[in-house]
Amino acid sequence: MLPSLRPGDRVWVDPGSPRDRLPSVGEIVVLQDPELPSRRLIKRVVGRDEREGTVTVLGDAGGASHDSRDFGPVPRDAILGVAWFRYLPSARRGPIEPSDAPHKP
Repeated sequence: MLPSLRPGDRVWVDPGSPRDRLPSVGEIVVLQDPELPSRRLIKRVVGRDEREGTVTVLGDAGGASHDSRDFGPVPRDAILGVAWFRYLPSARRGPIEPSDAPHKP
């Protein structure tokens, strides 16, 4: 699988999703970096723990990504929204479909 997003892509994010439900495996979420809360990250959900209200996230860039391998599970309140539509570049405009597997380098 190729990465869903590339550097420079611009996406619309649904900020209501994490309040309504825990994001599903395969969805791409925007979250606060647990190690630097002023920074935002965009990652794919690869695991859920509904009882704890946390998700495990990985970047599509494989080992070069700053993700749950570095900071552990992400609590629901650190998730700012679910990315659902790419609007730029216009040649790749369209819905962001969930995928159940991260990119393998």
